[in-house]
Amino acid sequence: MKAIKSPIKTSSFKKVMQYSKPYQMRFNAVIAFAVSLSLFAALRPYLLKETIDNYVTSKDGSGLLFYIVLMGAVLLLEVVSSFYFVYLANSMGQDIVKDIREKLFHHITSFRMKFFDNEPVGKLVTRTVFDIESIAKIFSQGLFMIISDLLKMVVILAFMFYMNWKLTFVVLLAMPVLIYATRVFQKSMKGAFEEVRTQVSNLNTFVQERVTGMKIVQLFNREDIEYEKFKDINKKHNDAWQKNVLYTSIFFPIADIISSLTLGFIIWYGGINILNGDSITTFGDLFAYTMLI
Repeated sequence: MKAIKSPIKTSSFKKVMQYSKPYQMRFNAVIAFAVSLSLFAALRPYLLKETIDNYVTSKDGSGLLFYIVLMGAVLLLEVVSSFYFVYLANSMGQDIVKDIREKLFHHITSFRMKFFDNEPVGKLVTRTVFDIESIAKIFSQGLFMIISDLLKMVVILAFMFYMNWKLTFVVLLAMPVLIYATRVFQKSMKGAFEEVRTQVSNLNTFVQERVTGMKIVQLFNREDIEYEKFKDINKKHNDAWQKNVLYTSIFFPIADIISSLTLGFIIWYGGINILNGDSITTFGDLFAYTMLI
């Protein structure tokens, strides 16, 4: 069986994005909610810093109550924005998939019978159902999540520099390590994911062909032979998934370790600055940075 290889190209991505034009208003709304989420993500830690530095330490009850209500309002707005961001992104992705799947099925029905004699039906099913479903993830878990995360990174970094430039430089020291680890695992995880897609297609193709031709399989007494072939294909499918799980299991703990070490170093460095009477670093900064990292 022929393996499927379909590297992601910019031209292909642009073609997919053309299907979002009928849903331009929803697209713009998702971007707007992504911007608001990035602002709220940075605003809550900043408000906490202001509360601790200006009202907790001075025992100002009225000011403390005001900021608590304000943080609650910001949190509520963040929850609402998150709901609409996830809902609109996923619903638009499913509508786009519906349009693409209808167009693809109409295109397949226009092929001559000779095409279906040479092309495994299982692979066509994989293309029409599973691969198309992956396109929905471009909008629900891919494109918009990347935009949202990038906006959050920029806004949070701006707030961090505004609050305390010394602690911000400590955070930036960890960025090259995290970026390097991401680049290393990105290549491996991409190859593992493409192998999974290949093996899923091979598995679907094999099962479809054998189930459809079961009379012939049983007529020539090939049940044991086909079963051994299936075990081999199924093992390759399982190995591909296990490799994908392995890379994921290694990468995310490493990222968490880097984040935890950075946070620990910030608490240590900020605490030393406070003990030495640094006028820039405050207790509010330490609480805020634990939320930002």
